[in-house]
Amino acid sequence: MIERYARPELLHLWSAAARYRAWLDVELAACEAMEDEGDVPPGTAADIRARVALDADRIAEIEKTVKHDVIAFLTQVEESVGEPARWLHLGLTSSDVLDTSLAVLLTRALDLITQALEGLMAAVKRRAFEHKHTVMVGRSHGMHAEPTTFGLVLAIFYDELHRHRRRLAGARERIAVGKVSGAVGTFANVSPTVEAAVCDALGLAPAPASSQIVQRDRHAEYFGALALLGASVERFAVQVRHWQRSEVGEAEERFTKGQKGSSAMPHKRNPILSENLTGLARLLRGYADAAIENVALWHERDISHSSVERVIGPDATTLAHFMLHRATGLVADLVVYPERMRANLDAGGGLVYSQRLLLDLARAGVARQTAYAWVQRNAMKAVEQGADFQTAVLADPDIGAHLDRPTIERAFDTGHHLRHVDTIFERVFGSEAA
Repeated sequence: MIERYARPELLHLWSAAARYRAWLDVELAACEAMEDEGDVPPGTAADIRARVALDADRIAEIEKTVKHDVIAFLTQVEESVGEPARWLHLGLTSSDVLDTSLAVLLTRALDLITQALEGLMAAVKRRAFEHKHTVMVGRSHGMHAEPTTFGLVLAIFYDELHRHRRRLAGARERIAVGKVSGAVGTFANVSPTVEAAVCDALGLAPAPASSQIVQRDRHAEYFGALALLGASVERFAVQVRHWQRSEVGEAEERFTKGQKGSSAMPHKRNPILSENLTGLARLLRGYADAAIENVALWHERDISHSSVERVIGPDATTLAHFMLHRATGLVADLVVYPERMRANLDAGGGLVYSQRLLLDLARAGVARQTAYAWVQRNAMKAVEQGADFQTAVLADPDIGAHLDRPTIERAFDTGHHLRHVDTIFERVFGSEAA
């Protein structure tokens, strides 16, 4: 992943040095387990650990000749350690090391992503309570629908992120498995107890059954969860882009001192963070698609998944982590304009209250479709002729024959639409909403 869209924690996690360290951890855990079983001389793992000096550049140099990354790694370790290195990799195949270490790295990455998600959720929650009663127009199809509050919009986003928190927990459970079962997963040259000990040492569970690899439905779920999370971040970012439009003006990304919006137009203040998040979410979906393609491999394994995972493992996790931090800053610093929200709500002269009028007429004995036609003709007059909707309704003789003036005026009460805000907050945030 390019550094522009990466934070230091993930860059370090996926560095060559960290990758080889994870491989060595698997090899040493296996060596220690074999010591316990009497297959390797006691103290061998400790001796190797004391002597070893991993050299990523030397491994890359060796790989140019041997054209096999794990063999290059083992060769460099042997150069560094000497004679004790002959006890490494006994009965193992490359995928034992690669898949088990990948599970370690993906789990660590997901822990950082989850921590970042919790930071975003905290920011969303804080702003939701801040704007719990900030009235705005709700929209469907991009058109004015009925009143809502900005706090409710954020509460919905929070609830969505909470579901992602649960999805990530499930994905973590299913990706945190290792395999040290040999060439085709039959434990022909290594025992299941060694596998169990290795996984326990690394914080993993043994795969109940594996071929030469851990099956890739686990990885597909993992990257799918990241893609879904990105889609929800994108959904909110798209809303910000609409709110920031010049003719809407309800909220905008904070424009900092010295910032420039356009190389040509000095007046521009563009929603660059939101647009960036929209683009990055597209990449996450692409990575998820590639992970699904990796599920169907030939027989006990082929390596068509390998090149894909070398890219999507670091890139998808790094991007998701970056997106969450960027989205947290976007939410925390979002500039909200309650007066503009109210002005936009009122701009239609009360059109957003049409449903309550329709229901009041139905309750007064008017057939629903007839009531709909009466309300709609006044609404169209407001839309097409610029008339005030409430004034037009009060002047309509058909409506007036069934509803008195106080009843009509009550239909235009914003509070009626928002009387259950506290209930919704309590559902989302529990007792903290009280």
